Amino acid sequence: MVEFCGLRLSNPVVNASGTFDAIAARRVYGDALLRDFPFSAFVSKTITPEPRFGNEPQRIWETPAGMINSIGLPNKGLEGFLAEDLPQLAELPVPLVVSVMGTSGEEFSRLVEGVAGREEVAAIELNVSCPNVHSGLIVGEQPAETMTLLEALRPLTEKPLIVKLTPNVADPASVAVGAEEGGADAVSLINTLKASAIDPLSGQPGIAAGHGGLSGPAVRPVAVAQVRAVAAAVELPIVGMGGVCNGADAAEMLAAGATLVAVGTESFRDPRAGSRIAAELSERLPAAV
Repeated sequence: MVEFCGLRLSNPVVNASGTFDAIAARRVYGDALLRDFPFSAFVSKTITPEPRFGNEPQRIWETPAGMINSIGLPNKGLEGFLAEDLPQLAELPVPLVVSVMGTSGEEFSRLVEGVAGREEVAAIELNVSCPNVHSGLIVGEQPAETMTLLEALRPLTEKPLIVKLTPNVADPASVAVGAEEGGADAVSLINTLKASAIDPLSGQPGIAAGHGGLSGPAVRPVAVAQVRAVAAAVELPIVGMGGVCNGADAAEMLAAGATLVAVGTESFRDPRAGSRIAAELSERLPAAV
């Protein structure tokens, strides 16, 4: 068993937000998914205050050691999530973490208040990668902005608040310190690295938006370095992610200072990656599982 922010989890392997669609998976596998769920906790797709359709295709571009994506956070919005998705996700046999993103403190407050009052929700992940409409600054790139946001949200709930950090800054550890000082319970990292690709046949961008986020094995050394730096800077528990494909990768992330390990891109190749990685990790580090 692993304890994380007051939650008792069967092992340290969870999913990265947006990389495993539990609702779609249950449509395919039925109740067998509930009997053998691949993660010890489930992190929802990021939800926003209002519905989003996401970006135009092409949204995904494969690279030699991962993929670039620019999905654009398609979701049903807060009300749609609460009415349609939450009842289904509440049937999962593991704690539910809901990921939210807003463009202002007011939007984040609405989201946190909307989901925190639901007993089905065990914790909230704050995706702070969007510009603040008031300051123009990306919250997760600015320690002071991150601290101010957490100071506003902390009084709204006693449930754990997990801040998802961006790797696209010079010093992620300073942002983690801002989150800790503002009252965060944990941090998760890394999110995707800024990237782009050109289609060799057309000469046009491989992603319709022109750019996206790189994930997969290519980013793992960056993730390990940033997890180490953040672990040295804060006392908060850390969800480490970025290119974790097997038990050895997970063990490396734990050695860098993570408490939990999140699996993302690997789940697209292997929907049971979470269970496999947890089993491989148990063989390497029996005390971790």
